[in-house]
Amino acid sequence: MPAKSINDIVALCKRRGFIFTGSEIYGGLGGAYDYGPYGIEMMRNIRNAWWNAMIYSRNDIEGLDASVITNRLMWKYSGHEGSFSDPLVECKKCGARMRQDKMKDPTKCDNCGSTDITEPRAYQLMMGLSIGATADGEINAYLRPETATTTYVNFKNVLDAKPHKLPFGIAQIGKSFRNEISPRGFVFRMREFEQAEMQYFVKPDEDEQYFEYWKKTRIDWWINVLGIPAEKLRFQPHEKLAHYAKAAGDIEYKFPDGFDEVEGIHNRQDFDLGSHTKGQSEFKLAAKVMENKDSTTKLSYSDAQTGENFIPYVIETAMGTNRAMLTVMLEAYEEEDLGDGKTRTVLKLKPWLAPVKAAVIPLVRNVPEIVDMSNKIVDDLRKLGIGKIELENSGNIGKNYRRHDEIGTPLCITVDHQTLEDGTVTMRHRDSMEQERIKVDDIVKKVLEIVNQ
Repeated sequence: MPAKSINDIVALCKRRGFIFTGSEIYGGLGGAYDYGPYGIEMMRNIRNAWWNAMIYSRNDIEGLDASVITNRLMWKYSGHEGSFSDPLVECKKCGARMRQDKMKDPTKCDNCGSTDITEPRAYQLMMGLSIGATADGEINAYLRPETATTTYVNFKNVLDAKPHKLPFGIAQIGKSFRNEISPRGFVFRMREFEQAEMQYFVKPDEDEQYFEYWKKTRIDWWINVLGIPAEKLRFQPHEKLAHYAKAAGDIEYKFPDGFDEVEGIHNRQDFDLGSHTKGQSEFKLAAKVMENKDSTTKLSYSDAQTGENFIPYVIETAMGTNRAMLTVMLEAYEEEDLGDGKTRTVLKLKPWLAPVKAAVIPLVRNVPEIVDMSNKIVDDLRKLGIGKIELENSGNIGKNYRRHDEIGTPLCITVDHQTLEDGTVTMRHRDSMEQERIKVDDIVKKVLEIVNQ
């Protein structure tokens, strides 16, 4: 039986060290979470899968890791400083604050049902900073609310360092910060979150074909790489487009409480590079942009064949890695009835996604030869560089198996007295719970076959 609600995943994450409440010993902080020993491993696997698809498997996309602390002017000309806000209302009866556009009924408080609520006011989503000894508390910088804009302002830097013909892209994975009114859904909506975004720069007359290309490419990645069933995914076009967008939509996953966004695909036309470029009047911009008198660089592209100098269009793919991990865990979670009143919880993750690739378990801890053999097997597996290999030297064998079922470990290798006699170990498979005796010399080959699936 799959997870009935996100609460099943919340409990598992705390119990098994995937995700903890941030600042928990001081009462926590809304929308802030800490990733534990297994959470960071799983996030790393998701990042690596995305990076491999975007960078290592292609010739046309370069990587970037931009600063999270940013010049205020960047967000002035992107439009964030003036318009990146949510409509906030407050209940005069109970004091609850809510986003008006997310309320069940905009005329009634979601918390107490009172109709005595304030008029909406703009609530700034960016987190301002006061940097420098002479700042005197005034906001003169921001923590970035997205990675995309830090990519646009590096367009020329990347192009000069690594010349490309159009189309080409710039990708980065990193933290973003938003002063959310009401974080919700565990790690679904947070104040500090991680994004994996790619900006693909194209000729103005080729934008529509590449929008369709990236829509299909990204949906295929969710299905074929992360293993999300196609019937649990859909592409939902935006009913109302942002002022800069020519087309936009979201890849949505069917969460226990309904479909919701996990990745956005946007045709941003020439708004972004046009907003930040020097000499805007020299270019025939399709998008309406704020006049920029502060930029020092022309963010244009010169076509060597035609001699034309123009501002490229942008096709954006924007995935939340926190949401991706939550999606994968929800899909992999199973509660199985083993009969006789026994059950087990198991994460049926793809082996390469599992936070622990294999656990080696000495059946008894007071026999030096068994412990030494276990350590040797662990050392041999760690030399493969395939991820975390654990020496599980606590509790009884049944409890060890159950713990590794819950964290998704695909293989458990048990060293026992028979190992010392005939050089074989027990290899237990997570999904089927089947056990087989294999030779110690065959462990590396077997593990490689399975964890690369």
